[in-house]
Amino acid sequence: MSQTFVLEIGLEEIPAHVVTPSREQLVKRTADFLKAQRLDYGEIKSFATPRRLAVMLTDVAAKQADVKKELRGPAKRIAQDKDGNWTKAAQGFVRGQGLTTDDITFKQQKGEDYVFVNKFTPGKSATEVLSGLTEVITSMTFPTNMHWGSYDFEYIRPIHWLVALLDQAIVPLQVLNIKSGRTTQGHRFLGQPVALAQAADYEAALAKQFVVADPDKRKAEIKQQITTLAKENNWVVELDPDLLEEVNNLVEYPTAFAGSFKTKYLQMPDEVLITSMKDHQRFFYARDQAGKLLPIFISVRNGNRAYLDNVISGNEKVLTARLEDAQFFYNEDQQQTIADYVERLKKVTFHEKIGTMYEKMQRVQLIGQLIGKNVGLNSTELADLQRASEIYKFDLMTGMVGEFPELQGTMGEKYALLQGENPAVATAIREHYMPISADGELPQTTVGAVLAVADKLDSITSFFAVGLIPNGSNDPYALRRQAAGIVRIVKAENWHLDISALQQESSHVLAEHKATFGLKLDANIVDLQQFVNERMRQWFSQHKVRYDIVDAVLASHENDLQGMFAAAKVLEQRKDDPAFKATIEALTRVLRLSEKADFGPQADLKVEPSLFENDAEKQLYTAVEAVRDQAVGRTIAENYHALEALRPLIADYFDATMVMVDDEAVRNNRLKQLVILARLIFSIADLNQLIVK
Repeated sequence: MSQTFVLEIGLEEIPAHVVTPSREQLVKRTADFLKAQRLDYGEIKSFATPRRLAVMLTDVAAKQADVKKELRGPAKRIAQDKDGNWTKAAQGFVRGQGLTTDDITFKQQKGEDYVFVNKFTPGKSATEVLSGLTEVITSMTFPTNMHWGSYDFEYIRPIHWLVALLDQAIVPLQVLNIKSGRTTQGHRFLGQPVALAQAADYEAALAKQFVVADPDKRKAEIKQQITTLAKENNWVVELDPDLLEEVNNLVEYPTAFAGSFKTKYLQMPDEVLITSMKDHQRFFYARDQAGKLLPIFISVRNGNRAYLDNVISGNEKVLTARLEDAQFFYNEDQQQTIADYVERLKKVTFHEKIGTMYEKMQRVQLIGQLIGKNVGLNSTELADLQRASEIYKFDLMTGMVGEFPELQGTMGEKYALLQGENPAVATAIREHYMPISADGELPQTTVGAVLAVADKLDSITSFFAVGLIPNGSNDPYALRRQAAGIVRIVKAENWHLDISALQQESSHVLAEHKATFGLKLDANIVDLQQFVNERMRQWFSQHKVRYDIVDAVLASHENDLQGMFAAAKVLEQRKDDPAFKATIEALTRVLRLSEKADFGPQADLKVEPSLFENDAEKQLYTAVEAVRDQAVGRTIAENYHALEALRPLIADYFDATMVMVDDEAVRNNRLKQLVILARLIFSIADLNQLIVK
């Protein structure tokens, strides 16, 4: 028999950013619960508004599936005594299954008879199973919780009502003093409570009470209304997906409307106006067909069109107050010079254990120049980089950024241009924050990219230097995000950047300039390299690189991030080649035997051809020396190809040569040869980590 079930949790208004993840969580927890309870259903549909989270199940089975199990007990020799009587072991076994000894049969397994019983568990009714959904409701988790009344129970917001209907019948649930029923609540101001005759009426009944319960339908309605407004007025409106999602989760019955503000505010940068509208008021903004920002905003009301003029007027007043503040700060900020703001940074603490923001900028100047020269910036670019790194945090001292923190970097660029700075310098000031999220926009200029890496690297090395290293989920200074940003920038710019070498060189240069400020920036160098490698692992994982290839690359002797990218690409491209398995097996044989050598890292690895005893040794030596001589100037792909070409020589070598001979001089000579070759292999990857079939 086909049945429909609806569960609704009625709440006080929950924060917009919590609505969607909570809806998805309710769906997953409900599906997992029903799977564990063996209750079949056809489809699960979810609903959510600021005041409710709900799921509807169609084609719900009348009861759980019956369970038939054959269970094995003790061996017959243990279950019966010599007279054939049932022992306590047998009786205890069947009692535990809710059966009697009359249900016992014997079956032979591995030459011995065992007790077996067939246990039948009839399925519970759907109502009985669904009444357990209280567990689903109370087990949900949220980013923040509150409790109410005298209860210790915490939830995202107080629960005010519960609906649980299986067709026409109420499924009994209870959370605190709230019992389930058939009555749901309409729109807070426009609707009325409504008693559902049956579960299938849920969405339609709420629609009559000014609640669009389906978030997808509600979002589509918002988009349609805004699109119509834009078309009627010849506006261009960008429907930012994140803002649209947030607005959708703020309303139950959407009505879009447009308001305006005075044109005098258009004298400020677009970013200021957009931040005021979008980030602070959750308004959409409009442009004309030429792309010029208009003194127009579009918002969405949680209600109908009644008294809409009052709503528009109220929103205009709120936005005007915000824009007045912005206008004041914009004018006031321009009364001071960049030098004034930089001077004030000397009194702003970056971190109490690290120093001031001004001192951070001094370090970044030196680190930036090291990176800039390393990646090939020309003299003009290096000069722009130097100037940018001298002032790039100045806007933190402006009133505008104090009021609108989202505009840090952006206002730095605007004010720098107003005070006559080179456009390349101004752009770098804005770009040094990039990327600001896992998939955020990257710097588009080389100078901006170098400054971004230098700033992030200084933050990471500084915190590592004072022992503030992220562990577990603890990362209060967002160092993981900054390291991930470095990885993304280096990949996009195709730079060769050895983090460990740069860390050591930076520490040395800073010490020469007396700019370490008590910090030993090359402290914890191994931990920092591992930290960056984990961000590399994350990048590889996101780009579907095979896990064993990632392990091999990260275990190599290569610290150049671009080298790691290149090595992973080569192995990914070659892994399906017919010769791949044979090549890896030959090279890993070299790696394994080289481990028998106990030469120190500074040992002389000069191979003596006079100790060779066969042609295979001579041929491998000549070939390896050729690879070694040209390795530095070759790409990773070329070096892999060169090692791949050694495969037949390696095979001949091991066929003709015993490495671990008694003669110590000969043995060490051969081990030196293998260690030299192993280091060439390790410069690409630790091929021992690869899984080849």
